[in-house]
Amino acid sequence: MVKKRGRCEIIFPIVLFLPLVSRDSYKIMIRILHTADWHLGQTFFGYDRTQEHEHFLDWLAGVLTKNKIDVLIVAGDVFDVSNPSAASQRMFYRFIHRVTTENPRLQLVVVAGNHDSAARLESPLPLLQEMRTEIKGIVRKQNGKIDYEHLLVELKNAAGEVEALCLAVPFLRQGDYPVVETEGNPYAEGVKELYARLLKYALKKRTDGQALVAVGHLLATGSEIAEKDHSERIIIGGLESVSPESFPEQIVYTALGHIHKAQRVSGRENIRYAGSPLPMSFAEKHYHHGVVKVTLDEGWAVEIEKLEYTPLVRLLSIPATEAAAPDEVLDELRGLELPEDEPMPYLEVKVKQSEPEPMLRQQVEEILEGKPVRLARIVSFYRQAAEGSVEEEVLTAGLQEMNPLQIVKATFENSYQAEMPEELVNLFQEACRTINLE
Repeated sequence: MVKKRGRCEIIFPIVLFLPLVSRDSYKIMIRILHTADWHLGQTFFGYDRTQEHEHFLDWLAGVLTKNKIDVLIVAGDVFDVSNPSAASQRMFYRFIHRVTTENPRLQLVVVAGNHDSAARLESPLPLLQEMRTEIKGIVRKQNGKIDYEHLLVELKNAAGEVEALCLAVPFLRQGDYPVVETEGNPYAEGVKELYARLLKYALKKRTDGQALVAVGHLLATGSEIAEKDHSERIIIGGLESVSPESFPEQIVYTALGHIHKAQRVSGRENIRYAGSPLPMSFAEKHYHHGVVKVTLDEGWAVEIEKLEYTPLVRLLSIPATEAAAPDEVLDELRGLELPEDEPMPYLEVKVKQSEPEPMLRQQVEEILEGKPVRLARIVSFYRQAAEGSVEEEVLTAGLQEMNPLQIVKATFENSYQAEMPEELVNLFQEACRTINLE
């Protein structure tokens, strides 16, 4: 009896002071959800997408709770424009309030993208920090030197222990990164150098067992974009392409934004674009949308899983493949049948013509009247251009989906029947960088 009583005296306090959640479950484990490129406030060929964005955020809130996520990373382009509407901002802040209320230990790490205003995104930071939200938009400097401490965020597990350090880097503009003497691309080399110095700083601060996670909003060399996708206007002749070698093996996972197509970079499982939750153009209609769940254990990424999301509104092309003659297209539109119980899809009509037909739009609209569909655009092809040429891009995309360089090149070639000289291309790229036309 004495022995039994003695055993109780030892065991009892251990049981008494055990937390409700076993420490063994969380001691060396943290669950991260990676998303990017929300583009809140975007309109699609004039149509408001508020309902679509709310549908995604509702889905995302459910995923956070269901998967017991510890950290949500948003890798840039929260908003579609640098001066977002009040409604778009309310949507964003209400989401933060909701998910941090529903998940009391959840952290948010948000970096600014090229579409965001860094200062505007950071302005409510003191309030957002009360909701365990860190936003990195501005690269701060002290006495002309980059404040690397500001770009580090501690990531905590459900037990409140720091399990990882996050290198949270926003979209970098000229002046944000170190100046590097190089014969190569000064932007790419400058960005690489910033990550190298930040990594060095983080390695000095981390303790045994802590993982290193990086966040960036950039174009990584080797990333894929759908053919003729002009929605990703940030790509100007590859000027901003950054090598994936900027993220060495000490970084167990790199969460990227900027490119709308979800993908691994250069075949590396732990360097990923989450992709946009909604297609930004018809070129993106076959993208697989969603988020990436990353589980870290003992300082390593032990599980990386893509969680797919189905957008509320689908994109529809008539014809589904190549453009066809007007009569064929109109006949196909007459036979178009759509379910009544789903949100009206966006429709593009692709027509091959020998000359402009002023009545074409009216004919299309008359046929579609009463059908549950939203006409987004009619694309006319007047001649066969060489595949991949600027001329073909102009005919196919239209100005609203082209980046500034493509428009200038097309204008130059149309005026002078020659390719735009490389020195003019370089000058235009520099001008774009100066006035931030990314």
